Amino acid sequence: MTRPFLPGLELSELFYTEVVAPILDSELAGVPYSAALIGWGSEVQGFDTARSTDHAWGPRMQLFLGSADFLARRDELDALLDRRLPLEFRGYPVRFAFPSDAPARHWVHVADLREFFTGQLGTDPAGGLSTSTWLTVPTQVLRELTGGVVFHDGLGLLEPHRKLLAWYPDDVWRYVLACQWMRLSQEEPFVGRCGEVGDELGSAVVAARQVRDLMKLCLLMNRVYPPYSKWLGTAFAALPCAQALTPDLSGALSARVWRERERHLSRAYEIAARLHNDLGLTEPVDVTVRYFHDRPFRVLDAYRFTDALVATISDSAVRALPPVGAIDQYVDSTDVTDRGHAELRRRYITGPGLDL
Repeated sequence: MTRPFLPGLELSELFYTEVVAPILDSELAGVPYSAALIGWGSEVQGFDTARSTDHAWGPRMQLFLGSADFLARRDELDALLDRRLPLEFRGYPVRFAFPSDAPARHWVHVADLREFFTGQLGTDPAGGLSTSTWLTVPTQVLRELTGGVVFHDGLGLLEPHRKLLAWYPDDVWRYVLACQWMRLSQEEPFVGRCGEVGDELGSAVVAARQVRDLMKLCLLMNRVYPPYSKWLGTAFAALPCAQALTPDLSGALSARVWRERERHLSRAYEIAARLHNDLGLTEPVDVTVRYFHDRPFRVLDAYRFTDALVATISDSAVRALPPVGAIDQYVDSTDVTDRGHAELRRRYITGPGLDL
């Protein structure tokens, strides 16, 4: 069947308004609920295309209840929806399988609001988030919880939770920025050093790592949670600074020799440094590249931005943390940083030094 592509957020909001809400209004009279499409899925981030519809695609949402109502009515409500929801909506199936070998079902998921957020964060956001929690929740998870659309918030908690998670507390933001600059500083001279010994492949790998970290730095400076790798470039391209940076970031990736890589990266470092100064978080820092000690490699000495940011952190406990940053800055395992693994992260990643 040929059908026009309808972005997932728009499809699901129409489905809620025209189909789901009337059912809930008649069946949940007096029972508060909230409804939204948040969490996983390219459509939650507004990144979906027609390609996204080739699997696990159709109108979907979360239907949140308070804990007592969830326990009392979950199964009944799920069965009611299964009986009354149509087979299709706007040409898309209402029931589909995900993964493909699972039974097909409707995707109005009845959930306990508190359990949903606790499962992602490792704690109930109603009590606020500790520094250790902020630093052990992956930015992709934070994007998922703050992206999408809330259709109705009868519980009065969904919007406040999302507002709380919208961005890091100021001291945590400064710390995360400082650690991102440190990541850049640690490998700046290696593009040239690899190239000097004839290792152009190694030089290119280091340059690619620097490009990725510059993109994440720019997202963080713009108060945008970096997404996971599939959507990193898409999110970066939406930033105001992308037009200025993209030619040099692309040039560093396509360069065949290390001196050309270094030239492109040097310009990109200086642009990023000026963006830092424009934020006004610290006293201005010199943005010009220089030689790496007495070696002929151009670097920004990005640790200078780390030092400047750390000096502005007001919370002494945050200021004293080692410069490793949030979980995404030192863990690259999907099994750790993916949604639903909050307890694993807490058990294997959080150390006693982060118990703030």
